[in-house]
Amino acid sequence: MHQMLHRVRRVLSLLSSAALYLSGAGLIAMTIVVGWQVFGRYILNDTPTWSEPIALQLMAWFILLGAAVGVRESVHLGLDLLRHMVPEWAGRLMDLVNLGLVAFFGGAMTVYGLQLAIGTWTATIPVLGIPGGVDFLPLVGGGALIALFAAERFVDILLGVKPAADVEIVETL
Repeated sequence: MHQMLHRVRRVLSLLSSAALYLSGAGLIAMTIVVGWQVFGRYILNDTPTWSEPIALQLMAWFILLGAAVGVRESVHLGLDLLRHMVPEWAGRLMDLVNLGLVAFFGGAMTVYGLQLAIGTWTATIPVLGIPGGVDFLPLVGGGALIALFAAERFVDILLGVKPAADVEIVETL
């Protein structure tokens, strides 16, 4: 079982790294697109119409991929004061409830995002000429990763092992 857990963690670590790099690349790409939009508007006096929908699509991807990595590495916003004031067993229970809710929320994002994508796929984004359902794909991908990484942390706490992100940080030092 320990061997299987290690293999799963390794795959999830690679997935997390890929999501982080894609998120960073999306942020850089969005910055370039918005820069081109400003240049086109104020220097060329010809605003590129494609830039805003592309920038919004990139922003949705990098926000949701980054949020998923934040869930895995436990760097998302939290109010830990109460958690640190209660006994250890109550803190673990609070963590399990919290991560269970986050996993549920990520799963709901995936399911409902997929329904929205399917329901709007036949519409077309006018400026880009691509299916309207593409707008909801970041919800599907980001939600799935959020649910997966929250479930990983849930299992870590349930088994009483160090969270994967903590182990990776220690191994790199």
